[in-house]
Amino acid sequence: MTMDVGRARQLVRDGKFQELFVEELGWDHFDTGLTVQVGEEATTLQAIAQKRGMVAYLCSTRDGQRLPDYAGRRKIEHQVAKAVREHLIIFTDETRTVQVWQWVKREPGRPTACREHSFHTSQSGQALVQKLQAIAFTLDEEERLTLTDVTRRARSGFDVERVTKRFYDQFKKEHAAFLKLITGITDSGDHEWYASVMLNRMMFVYFIQRKGFLDGDVHYLRNRLQRCREQAGRDKFYSFYRYFLLRLFHEGLGGVGSRTPQLDELLGRIPYLNGGLFERHEVEARYPAIQIPDKAFERIFAYFDQYQWHLDERPLRHDYEINPDVLGYIFEKYINQKQMGAYYTKEDITEYISKSTVVPFLLDAARAKCRVAFENPNGPTVWDLLREDPDRYIYPAVRHSVTWDVHTNRALEQPFELPAEIALGLDTGKPDLLERRKGWNRPAPPEYALPTEIWREVVARRARYVDVRGRLVRSEVRDANDLITLNLDIRQFAQDTIGDCEGPDLLRAFWHAIEKVTVLDPTCGSGAFLFAALNILEPLYEGCLERMEAFVEDLDRSGEKHRPEKLSDFRQVLERVKAHPNRRYFIFKSIILNNLFGVDIMDEAVEICKLRLFLKLAAQVEPDPKHRNLGIEPLPDIDFNIKVGNSLVGFASHDEVQRAGTAKFDFDNAMEKMSVRVADLQQAFDAFRYRQIEGDGSVPIEHKLELRKRLTSVREEVNGYLAGEYGVAQTKKDAYAKWMKSHQPFDW
Repeated sequence: MTMDVGRARQLVRDGKFQELFVEELGWDHFDTGLTVQVGEEATTLQAIAQKRGMVAYLCSTRDGQRLPDYAGRRKIEHQVAKAVREHLIIFTDETRTVQVWQWVKREPGRPTACREHSFHTSQSGQALVQKLQAIAFTLDEEERLTLTDVTRRARSGFDVERVTKRFYDQFKKEHAAFLKLITGITDSGDHEWYASVMLNRMMFVYFIQRKGFLDGDVHYLRNRLQRCREQAGRDKFYSFYRYFLLRLFHEGLGGVGSRTPQLDELLGRIPYLNGGLFERHEVEARYPAIQIPDKAFERIFAYFDQYQWHLDERPLRHDYEINPDVLGYIFEKYINQKQMGAYYTKEDITEYISKSTVVPFLLDAARAKCRVAFENPNGPTVWDLLREDPDRYIYPAVRHSVTWDVHTNRALEQPFELPAEIALGLDTGKPDLLERRKGWNRPAPPEYALPTEIWREVVARRARYVDVRGRLVRSEVRDANDLITLNLDIRQFAQDTIGDCEGPDLLRAFWHAIEKVTVLDPTCGSGAFLFAALNILEPLYEGCLERMEAFVEDLDRSGEKHRPEKLSDFRQVLERVKAHPNRRYFIFKSIILNNLFGVDIMDEAVEICKLRLFLKLAAQVEPDPKHRNLGIEPLPDIDFNIKVGNSLVGFASHDEVQRAGTAKFDFDNAMEKMSVRVADLQQAFDAFRYRQIEGDGSVPIEHKLELRKRLTSVREEVNGYLAGEYGVAQTKKDAYAKWMKSHQPFDW
């Protein structure tokens, strides 16, 4: 039996949650309520239903009380998680008119992330019911269903994100076959580069066509190839490549201005995407006679059609499903690693380095702006979070066999006592210590040990846990560096600090720090570290916006709605969010434009990095036929964020340029004039980026072209000074061109 959407929507509006979960969602009866203590107040939660250990609770106010604010809801959830790890909480007022559905994502090694959906009975409830469809189960699923399946389904409904690593071996063969069929390019490097450019473009198109952005046709490219063959004949007059594909790229997806009826007839209804991805490529400009026969596309489409292209970041369950993260994996594996000195950095490494640099910076920046929240000698500080719930910030692996079981992912009621023969070695005051510890070098069983641990390591880890926990309880950790030194969950701490902040000043401090932090990867490749930084920043952006919203809602509910000047900066930010398709789109767009910067010496690496970032944005929206651009914003211009160049060659600052420029006679004040040009250029950049964040991203192409023109002018002058440092005169064109090609100086 499938869920009756109409009845489910009515049950939500009526507040009949047990009927909803049991009769429509297929959950099981559960009547064990829960009472938790938050400060001095006890809160009782009513059990609604459960599914394989995941419990749905109702937390209802009474006697005319208002709903707990966001910070209060998080505190209640923290206490519930100690009793039942996987759960869903519905917060309602006494009449169940206002509802807040709260689910918290938990992943090993990552901080928890709270996801809330607010609902009022005056609303249709369609958005909420769509989320609930993900956690509706049928009788056919009962026999094989596990808790892991339930939590995965909850994540697919209330949160979306995952990575895949497949599709590589066959891609190498298809790339080689496609390369052989391209003619008209004489340089071997350009030949290989253009093959990758075309494959990257087509993979992008496969992702967005699967979501319905291209004339509503999920098989758009294959069907258009077939139509071209029927109308003009295979490889006749102009091939599919010239007759259709280049026009799709340059005039359709990357085109500007109004489209002719003839072009609309050829391409159908497609959005204008901008972003530079489909502009005329420099290889296309150098070789105007490029040809690719139809059979090249027949083969590549046959290959691509074997897979399901998911742009919506769903957790992948089958080998034939792929998502945008596969592009980075393909690039990192496909390049000649020994020749280029390039190696794939795994996600655990990029995540560790990113969180250990970005998060401490943000904490220190917030501390500088709001010291009282960190250093209040006579009142509460953010460090109190560590004392109140120390285990929350100690990784489960460290707590294994003491308060946590990593194998079942559950809390322990009491620690596993060490076996007597192992415990004998703990007393260092008795003789024969080596004899009593002779068993410490044996492997320990799983209930005590992490993989590969011996007893000596188990004992040391458990002792470290006791030591670290003691420091937290005694409030000895009061600095971001201590969080790193003790290997605490700094991401969770930062997220909780934002979510639990009592006043707006601390939130402002965090928001300004997050908005302004810049992450530069000087050898970005396909973006491994930049995506790690994006994943670090995204929940912090989300936490700030949720807390802003909660502050504004609490203020309005308190009867001060007539005072819009209060929290006006928060209201302005929330209005900026509304100008975009949805909150996640705004968050990712803000991070990509404001926070992420990358350089790489390989053109292809930069292109794939930008491609992945574009797909990350496109994944956040759904096609809307009523919208003039099908519901998707023109993609932001990140050509100025992710650039090609050798980060080891070039001037690192304006001061270095001045020293180089004034080292010789400067009779015409060239450096002074350049300083003015650079300052004007920076203002133009800032305004260009600001306009894309503020609205729908539709900045006129002329602005981008003007920026490029001005940047090129400054770059040529600066490179002239730099070449002079290497003994190469800019006036000697052949020598200068050779030097530029070999050194590829980075544009500062």
